[in-house]
Parts: sequence; C-alpha cells; structure tokens
Amino acid sequence: MSAPMLDLTRSLPFAQAELLLAGFALVGVLLGAWSNARAFGLISGLGVAALLAAGVLALTGAPLAPVEIFQGALVSDGVGSVAKALIAFAAAATLLLGAEHFSSTGEKKFEFPVLVALAVLGMFVMVSARDLIALYVGVELQSLAAYVLAAWRRDDARSSEAGLKYFVLSAISSGLLLFGSSFVYGFTGSIRFDAIAAAVSEGGGGVGLTFGLVLMLCALAFKMSAAPFHMWTPDVYEGAPTPVTAFFAAAPKVAAIALMARVLYEPFAGLTAQWQQVVAALAAISMVWGSLAALLQTNLKRLMAYSSIGNIGFALMGLVAGPEQGPVSALVYMMLYLPANIGVFALILALRRDGVAVDTVADLAGMAQRRPWMAALFTMLLFSIAGIPPFAGFIGKLLVFRAAVDAGFVWLAVVGGIAAVVGAAYYLRLLASIWFAPPTGQLAPASGVNLMTATFAAALSFPILVLLLGAIENWTQAAVRMWL
Repeated sequence: MSAPMLDLTRSLPFAQAELLLAGFALVGVLLGAWSNARAFGLISGLGVAALLAAGVLALTGAPLAPVEIFQGALVSDGVGSVAKALIAFAAAATLLLGAEHFSSTGEKKFEFPVLVALAVLGMFVMVSARDLIALYVGVELQSLAAYVLAAWRRDDARSSEAGLKYFVLSAISSGLLLFGSSFVYGFTGSIRFDAIAAAVSEGGGGVGLTFGLVLMLCALAFKMSAAPFHMWTPDVYEGAPTPVTAFFAAAPKVAAIALMARVLYEPFAGLTAQWQQVVAALAAISMVWGSLAALLQTNLKRLMAYSSIGNIGFALMGLVAGPEQGPVSALVYMMLYLPANIGVFALILALRRDGVAVDTVADLAGMAQRRPWMAALFTMLLFSIAGIPPFAGFIGKLLVFRAAVDAGFVWLAVVGGIAAVVGAAYYLRLLASIWFAPPTGQLAPASGVNLMTATFAAALSFPILVLLLGAIENWTQAAVRMWL
C-alpha cells in the first residue's frame, strides 16, 4: 500500500464526525432533490440526529494524545473534541428551532439543514487545522454556507441586504487571512504549524512575520464579530431569519475562539508578547463597544448582536492570559454562555402577535402578566448572559477575570468590569419592560419546541452547569494539557 493510502486509512477513524456530516449533506441533497419540500421534516430530523451523533463521536473518538491526520493537515486532540462537541450540540439546537419555525411559516426548503451541516463541517475543520491551507479551507466552507443562510429569504429586502453585506465584508476578511498567511509562509518557508513554531523559536521572520500574524488576527476577529471588525454583525443579525441569527450567535463563535486559540498557542507561541497586545486591544474594544452600543438598540436581534460582540470580548480576555489559564477559561466561558444565548433566541422566535412575528423591546411589554412562564425564562437567561450570580454566566465571567488578573492584565479586567456593569443596564431594561410595563397586546403562546429549548437552556444556566462546573473545568483542563 502506498504511503498516501496508508495515511488515509490511518486517518479515517479519527475523522468519523466529519465523515458523518459530509455523508448527511450528500444524502440530504439527494433526498431534497427527489422530493423537495415534502422531505423537509425528514431531512431536518436526520440533520439534528447527525449533528448530535457527530458531537458524541467527537467526544468519544478523541485519542489520548494528539494524532496528526491527513498528512498533517488536521489534528485530532482533546481541545478539538471539546470545541466540536459544543459546536455540534449548539447547531443541533438551532437547527431544531429552525425546522419548527420554517415549517410554521411555510418556508420548508431542504437546503436549510444541509447548509447548517456543511457550515458545521467547515467549523470542525477550522478547530482541527494544523496548517494554513486547512485553516483557510475550513473558514471558507463555513463562510460560504453562512452567506446563503443569511440571505435565506430572497424576496425579503432585509435578508438579501444581510447576505450581501456579509458576503462583501467577509470577502475582505478572507483576503486579509490569505495576505497574512502569505507573509507567514514567505518568512518561515512553511504552512505547517509545527514548522512555523520552530522558525519563530529560532528568531526567524522578524517584523514581516509579526505583520502576517496581525493580519491573520484581524481576519479571525471579523469571523468572531470582535470590534472594530464587527460592522457586519448588527445588520446581518437583524436581516437574517431568526433561526439563522440564533445559529450565527452560537456555533461559529465557538469555532472562531477555538481556532484563534490554536493559532496563538501553536505556531505563534513564541510571539506571545506581540499577539497579547493585539488580542487585549480586541477584547477591550469589543467589551466596551458591545456594552455601549447595545444601550441604544430597540430591536431585540440587534441588541443581541451587540451583546455577542461584548461577550466575545470577555472570551478574548481569557485567551490573553497565556497557556496556563487562557484556553481553559475561554472554552469554559463559551460553554457556559451558549445555552443562555440559544434560549433567548428561542424565546424571541416565540414572540408573535396576531400570527405575526415581533422582535422589538416594546413587544416584551407586559409579558409577565400574559405569559408568566416565558417571562421567568427570559429573566433567568438574561441574568446568565449578564453575568449575575448565581447563574452560569457569572461563573464564566469570573473565570476570565481571574485569568486576566493572574496574567498581569489588571487594566483589562478593570475595563471588563466596567463593561459588565454597563451591559447589565440594557438587560435590566428588557426585564423592566417584561415585568413592569403595561401589556400592549396579546402574545401568542410559545410553540412546544421553543418553550422546551428555552426551559432546558434555563435549567442548564442554573443549576445544572453550576453544579457540574468542577467536572467541566477538570475536563477542559485535561484536554488543554493534552494539547499543550
């Protein structure tokens, strides 16, 4: 057997999750082309099952030590398995919400679950990338599917505008990523992360390598909606269908944080002093701008867009801390943040008056009188995102603050504390509307899927994840130790 075939045979068992998603995408396209909208429910159900199975395979198939696969293009390790599981479970939840929503609105297009699966496949490649080409392929596969999802409603001007803005601005970020990668390759002579790390440790590259790293970080900051590269986020969140917005706010964030961690701590570990300043600036600007801009929003999806910008800033504050606490605090933060974020979007999807979807802050008025259970769930989820104790979000913020202070970034922790206090104001504004404003109309009862998702998310935010925090932190630490 030739060496390439031997490597392929050895690699396939470590890529079962990716193969499952690729297989589902192919089967979904065939089923959809054969039966069109009639198979939407079946394909969506298969998609949720495939995503959940991929998450389980990523967890159970992780080796005890990192294994390079596909001739070193990808790696199978603990950090990748943690990130893939988070991505898959978040995507499965949002696909379930989307399937129910599009069925109720009559927009049953089989491409939706297929595109979600392809985007997740791209994210899996992103978090496992071990060279610059695999990194770019993963980013672009995720982005190409996301462009189509953003412009899902072709007859809706806002949705078309969202897709166009996302495409144009993302093309610029892809150019930055390629430009930065070309600098890195030119000054190190390799696209492999281990060879780049060796060149950096030997003092090679100089200013040109640092310039390439900064360009790559800017491109990745765009993908994760970190300020000041966030300009696409509010418009895309508002214009895209709400299930697509929920997807954008969940899985891609985890993928981008895991990819940035891999880039920073593998090939560029020897340039820590240089990239720490860049990432710290991204974190500070994101936290401050996300908190301040959200204060002015009246549309719930735009508000959640700025909330996601601020929360990405907190995750980046964790990454700044260095290898001892950085990756662990950032990954645990995303793990604790995701359920509440998905739960809020499930409740936004449930907001309907006279059969028409509504998504403004004013539409929450009087919810406590008309839909007390929804009001209670909104309160729990918003408290968790805001970082108010004893909810899981508070513990996530505490971890990244502790990591930043221990690493000597006290100024960044102070900025984060101020941003968290300011951010609490707009969450409390929502709660004031929910509990104290007079009702302005009759809200329709939430569908079973939306209410079940929000209830489960609230239960995860408190008490489940709080009680399991020790096990989660130990598991993540073990994965990071195996990686670094």
